[in-house]
Amino acid sequence: MSTSRKPLHLNAFLMSTGHHEASWRLPESNPHANTDVEHYRELARIAERGTFDSVFFADSPAMFGDVGRRPSGSLEPTVLLTAIAAATERIGLIATASTTYNDPYNLARRFASVDHVSGGRAGWNVVTTASVDAARNFGLDELPSHHDRYARAAEFLDVARRLWDSWDDDAAPADKESGVWADASRVHRVDHAGPHFRVRGPLNLPRSPQGHPVLVQAGSSEDGKDLAAEYAEAVFTAQQTLADAQAFYADLKARVARAGRDPDTVKILPGIVPVLGATEAEARSREEQLDQLIVPEYARAQLARTLRVDPDDLPLDRELPADLPEEDEIEGAKSRYTLIVTLARRERLTVRQLIGRLGGGRGHRTFSGTPELVADALAEWHAKDAADGFNVMPAVLPSGLSEFVDHVVPILRRRGLFRTEYTGTTLRDHYGLDRPVSVFARDHERNREQNHDGDRQLDLLGA
Repeated sequence: MSTSRKPLHLNAFLMSTGHHEASWRLPESNPHANTDVEHYRELARIAERGTFDSVFFADSPAMFGDVGRRPSGSLEPTVLLTAIAAATERIGLIATASTTYNDPYNLARRFASVDHVSGGRAGWNVVTTASVDAARNFGLDELPSHHDRYARAAEFLDVARRLWDSWDDDAAPADKESGVWADASRVHRVDHAGPHFRVRGPLNLPRSPQGHPVLVQAGSSEDGKDLAAEYAEAVFTAQQTLADAQAFYADLKARVARAGRDPDTVKILPGIVPVLGATEAEARSREEQLDQLIVPEYARAQLARTLRVDPDDLPLDRELPADLPEEDEIEGAKSRYTLIVTLARRERLTVRQLIGRLGGGRGHRTFSGTPELVADALAEWHAKDAADGFNVMPAVLPSGLSEFVDHVVPILRRRGLFRTEYTGTTLRDHYGLDRPVSVFARDHERNREQNHDGDRQLDLLGA
């Protein structure tokens, strides 16, 4: 067990009416919340009242699941973040964007713009998109291979970081007296030419307040963990048990160290779907009410797509079939596939039971209980090196987030685990991360030192 008093980090993962797929059917829910910008502004204000590090939006360039199942379709998240930025002051703003179906220049500019608009609160959740439907929206017949998607992502991130660095911090003094707005010698071309991209640069936007938006990663496959070790500053993950979470935590921190980075600078945030009640019985009753609203036909069809089988092969009251594909046969979301199958096998769940477990968080840990019990669960994982914090995924919104902020956060604060107020203004401040030094500044300093060493050698020879 860790003996340090490391700070706990909390991120609010926001999804329309909540993460439970049947949340939209509750009487108090707004079934059209997915396109209501004021709904999201209010959620962000609630999370900011709870001094959360950030709010986060998932995204995919394709329809998510079956439109009959739950509210489908979502606002483009970086656009949404700019609207939320105007309604909040401190909370971090993280959006998902795909490296498979974007280009580095446009995406680097978009996230730098959000960072400028928000005063340094932007983060990018980097995904490679494991959807055949997305591929077919971009002229491809099939999903690119898992390995190829991650190779493209690594090059994409290298280019994006150089674009964010292409303006020195002091490149634009805006000197009215001399009439010089910017020093062109301090604005750099990128001149990247690689297997996937050719980018000249520079970015058409000065360096943003954070230098780089915070980089977040959410894949837990081998390729995903390697990408995180090299680039990520926060990692969203799905873990069902303390032992699994500890193993993932230790593995990823070790990979970060092998990549030459400080493991403390990478925050690992498992997802948790809390269902709160004044008593345990009340919390379980709320969870059961939601599960009873799941439409089994839709849920079984979604599970069949995830497992790459026919829905008829998944009778509701039987366990999963024995002859499922192996993970290395899956080109989509490998880690989530393995998590779901392992959960079903380990607990010997029927398809109906598995659908209920997945309905709340799609494989993330669900926990129903009193605020004290939820706080205990978070504190245990945090203390036992299974998490640096959590991606909080309320089953129902906005009520689930309000209840967490009003009843769980005060317990965490009393225990000295969570901040009582913001001490910084940027997302990097909240995560305790340094502002990155520009690659061009590093190159300049390296050249200066080499020239200095060369001059010293000449002086010695002359002497």
